[in-house]
Formats: sequence, C-alpha cells, structure tokens
Amino acid sequence: MLDLLFVHWNVDPVIFHIGSFGLRWYSVLFVSGFILGWFIFRWFFRREGVTEELLDSLLYTLLIGTIVGARLGHCLFYQPDYYLGNWQGFWEIFMPWKGGLASHGGTIALFIAMIWYAHHYGRKNNFDFVWLLDHLCIAVAFAATFIRLGNLMNSEIYGDVTSLPWGFIFDLRGETEPKHPTQLYEALSYLLLGIILMSMYKFGLKKIYRGTFIGLFFIGCFGSRFLIEFIKEPQVAFENDMTLNMGQLLSIPFILLGIGFLVYAFVRKQPACVVHPEEASKKKETTHYAKSLS
Repeated sequence: MLDLLFVHWNVDPVIFHIGSFGLRWYSVLFVSGFILGWFIFRWFFRREGVTEELLDSLLYTLLIGTIVGARLGHCLFYQPDYYLGNWQGFWEIFMPWKGGLASHGGTIALFIAMIWYAHHYGRKNNFDFVWLLDHLCIAVAFAATFIRLGNLMNSEIYGDVTSLPWGFIFDLRGETEPKHPTQLYEALSYLLLGIILMSMYKFGLKKIYRGTFIGLFFIGCFGSRFLIEFIKEPQVAFENDMTLNMGQLLSIPFILLGIGFLVYAFVRKQPACVVHPEEASKKKETTHYAKSLS
C-alpha cells in the first residue's frame, strides 16, 4: 500500500518529433530560463537608468558563456579521461546536445564573460563587474530552477534510494526502487533563493551594499548544492571512492568566495544600485550646502 505513495516517473524527455529532430523538455526549459532572465534584466535596467540597448548583447554573452563553460566543466571535471583520451571523445566536447553540462563550469565561464562585458560596456554606462554579478545572480537563481526541472524531465541526476513517500521511481532509467528527486530539491532551493534576492532588490536596494547579492547567492546556492550532494547518486565511477564528491569539492571555493564578497560589500560600502554622475554631483552639492548652513 505504501508503494502507491511513490511517484512512477516515466515522462518522455522529447516533447515531439519532426522527422529526425526531437524537441526536448530540457532545451525548452533551458531557453526559457534565459528568456525570463532577459525580462528580469530589463526591469533592472529600467529601474536604475541603464540603457536597454545593452540587453541583447548581454543575453548573447550569457548564453555563449553558459553553454561553453558548462560543457567544458563537465568534460574536464567529470570525464577528462574520455574526452581527452581519444579523438572521438575530444570531438564530442563540441557536441553539448549529447549530454553533460556542469553548473560549476558554467559559473566560472560566466565570471570570465562578465569581466569582459563590464570592461567593454561598464565604464561608459556607470556599472562595474560586481554590479553585474549582483544583478546576474538573481536571474541565474530562477534560470537554475528551470534547468533542474529539465534534469527531472530527462530523468537524470537523481538521488539515492529513499523510503520517503515522495520518492520517484525513474522507470525510464530502469529503476525499480524510489529515489530522492534531488532535481526538485535543488530546483526548490534555487527558487527560494531567487525569491529572497528579488525581494531584497525590490524593497531594500538603496540600503544594500554592492557585493551583497552575489555573496548571498554563492553561499545559498552552493551551500544547498553541497548538502544535497550527500544524497545524490555518483555521476561518474571515480566518485564512489571519494569522501566528498566532485560537486561538493567544486562547491567549497564558491561558498568561500561568497563569504569574501560579503566582506567586500561591508568594507567598501558602495551602493548596490547604479550611481549616475549627475546624481553623485547633486549629492555632493547637497552635502556641501548642508555643511555651509551648519
């Protein structure tokens, strides 16, 4: 009778076929995350007076950076022997549709992409690298939620055997026992993190220091990832012999980096929002006037 509480998950990863082409749920959810991010950034830009002409170039930079970084992250962190050990594996590095994207690699690539973007567009539009990260992490939290739902639709990256009533039996993978739906655990963690950061932005932007959002994001995102990995099945064989798996080892530096950003924020005490030159000069004039009155 208890088995009736478990979820038999056998959703087809492909929505429909047109000839040899199959549209997958993962692809739709992946792209949907970027589309939602575009609208979130448009709100950011409008609220803080940044030209919306930068949105398209930002979207292309994020899309290319994420795909390239996540693909290289999977190939180099999880299966370097295969992808670098023979020509067939090497050429498959350039075939992300065959599966294998790592969030840690995507994060590193986004860092590099945002350094370039801030250098190219930031100074003349009154924002810097940390401002970009602060805003980007809010959109990324929601996009990551979509990506983990895509993993669920693919019946991949799930957890160990569980007796909990919400366990999923992944029929498409030949599983006969209920497993932790760690895709949902991570998706809910990222969604909650995104809601918290978005609420902070909406109601407390003028009181928050630059670097706070990205600091909290790294701690919340990779902290939850670190904990969930304890109940996740190994993605590759060599993880069976490790006390901490690769996902956990890669999460630790990002958690420490998040703490570093919080320290940076409270030491620099720079406003999280864009400060335009005319606003800064008005503030200085008001301050001098107030001093002269006193």
